[in-house]
Order: sequence, then C-alpha cells, then structure tokens
Amino acid sequence: MSILVQDISKNFGDFQAVDRVSLEVESDSLVALLGPSGSGKSTLLRIMAGLETPDRGQVWIENEDATFHSVQDRQIGFVFQHYALFKHLTIRQNIGFGLNIRKVSKSQTKQKVDELLELIQLKGLGDRYPSQLSGGQRQRVALARSLAAQPKTLLLDEPFGALDAKVRKELRTWLRDLHDQVHVTTIFVTHDQEEAMEIADRVVIMNKGKVEQIGTPAEIYDNPATEFVMRFIGETNIISSARRHFPHLGIEDHHQVFLRPHDLAIKSEPEETFAPATVSYAFNLGWEGQAELVLPDNQKLIVKLDRDRFDHLGLHPQKEVYVKPLKTRVFSEVA
Repeated sequence: MSILVQDISKNFGDFQAVDRVSLEVESDSLVALLGPSGSGKSTLLRIMAGLETPDRGQVWIENEDATFHSVQDRQIGFVFQHYALFKHLTIRQNIGFGLNIRKVSKSQTKQKVDELLELIQLKGLGDRYPSQLSGGQRQRVALARSLAAQPKTLLLDEPFGALDAKVRKELRTWLRDLHDQVHVTTIFVTHDQEEAMEIADRVVIMNKGKVEQIGTPAEIYDNPATEFVMRFIGETNIISSARRHFPHLGIEDHHQVFLRPHDLAIKSEPEETFAPATVSYAFNLGWEGQAELVLPDNQKLIVKLDRDRFDHLGLHPQKEVYVKPLKTRVFSEVA
C-alpha cells in the first residue's frame, strides 16, 4: 500500500514538530525515518497512522485522501518501542487479541496465531506469559500482534530502542527477513544510523521538522545533499583552509572541506599533491586499521584503512606520513 505525505505541518504550541514535509512511500517498501531527537520523525509517523492530526497538508493512502480517516480505516498496524503487551494474557492470547475483538472464529484465530508464532520463530512458546520471554522475544510478539489483523502498512516507532545492542542487531536482521516474507509496506522510526542503513530500502533524513534528504542508503552516504546529512551519517573529517594543504583541490579558503575517513590516501614517502602529517595514534581493529593524523597547523584527520594497507604502512605514534583526500564534499550553506 502506497502512502503520500503532502505538505504536512504540525505544531505543539510554539514548537513546530513537522514543517511542510512531503514524501512518497512506495507499496511493499521498507522505509526508515532517521534523525536526531526532536527532528519530527515520530510525529510524522503518528500523523501517517492517524494518531495525530496535521495542522496543514494531506495524507494519501492508495490515492485516497485519508487525512481525517481513523486508524482502523487506514488498515495500519502500529508497534511502539515499549511492547505494550497484556501481562495477564499468554503470548498466544496477546497475538490473537485483535482477532477476538473482531469476533473472528476460534478456528481461524488459532490457525492465524499458529502461523504467526512460526513466522516470528516462537513456535512452542505460545502458552508462556510476556514476563517469561526476553525483550527481543516480546518485541517479536508485539510485531506479530500487529500483523494478525493483516494490515496493509506497518508503522514502527523506535521498535528496538529499549533493547541492548546485540539484540537490536539480531532483530533488525530478522525484521528485514520478515518484511521480505510478508510484503507489507513498512515505515520505521529510528535514531540509529546503522539500523536504518542496514535494513531500509530508502532512508528519509529529518532535522528540525524538515526533510534533509531522501534516498537509498548508498545515495545518502556517498552523496549527502547537505552538511547536516554529511555530519549525521557516518564519520566525517572537516578541513578548514584546505587550499593551504591541498592546493590541487582548487577549493577557496573560506570553504570547509568534508571527507570520509575511508576517502584518504596515505604514503610513507613525499609525493606531489600529498601533504605532510604526523600520526598521533594508530590501532588495529581486527577487520581494519584506524589512525589519527595531525596536519602542520594541528588540524586532525581520522583515517581508516584495510588491514593489508594498515600493516604495510606500519603506522605508529609520531610516524611521519603524507596524506591526500580522494573524495571531498563542499557545502555552500551552513547546517
């Protein structure tokens, strides 16, 4: 089911949570709303769900104006960060709760719940209570409960935010696999860059109630549209007065140059277009090497290299090296 958000704004008193946002979510896609706290991503999600009413703009679902439709009429499943399971009901009863409310027959409910228990890899645990499951298992149950009503769209608000890092990583892989099986249009809110970049088809970067950029994870990382996106997604080096160190770049001194740690070349011997630098620290991460380099004017650069190159250079504190940017970005506006 496709969703079109058109010129949406929402204020809470004097605070503008969403500022004239427009975006389109294609049917069966998995889209991440990514941004820092207060960027408006959760408010936008709640407007799509019908849990908030916009001050202006429209929400279109399958080419129909659904701006003032109820949550039920939108055929949307919503999953919150904190599971919201009924503690006094078993896992099976939790998943089938919505079906019972709709007076679906017992046989159909049992069949659907059995299917979902297998889908979320909790077959055999249906008679347990939420307190007997881990946090990751409880969140799977919350997702299954939303899927039981066969929604056309699934909206997830920081679904893994209450879980530890290891469980989060396991669940986001599971969510991607689940989405590929059930083919439900899915939109999830997160502030975790790695989470969004790993599992989403497209990422919507939000900041101060506005959309900064929409694109695939590769597009967002390789071609950030604004300084904010460059700083927010992945590690970034910033060089001031780049012309002094790298005149071949042809960049004016009043511009800052942005580049990724992987987009730096290092040599042990002087070479034209390479600037001298001193290693302040270097360490082996196992799968790659990382070092901090200090330019003659004390500007610092983080560089990341594959293991072979790192070992070949023999980087260590106080070693003199020569460095050159391979791919740079310059932004005219200030973030």
